[in-house]
Amino acid sequence: MPLTFAKPGEANVIKKVGGREKTRLFLEKLGFVEGSVVTVVAENAGNLIVNIKDSRVAIDKDMASKILV
Repeated sequence: MPLTFAKPGEANVIKKVGGREKTRLFLEKLGFVEGSVVTVVAENAGNLIVNIKDSRVAIDKDMASKILV
């Protein structure tokens, strides 16, 4: 399922990161790689704040929809 459907506070393992190569590389640099654990902290109008690798990152709903957990 896309990360946009994850419940806040629930830990999820990233299965796949989709999208264009430029988008995938950007997300990889932020720590969104297969096998990483990501937790949604908050959601606002579809945009997410997530914990990934001991960091908080804000991503928009378009990018979050490309991350499958």
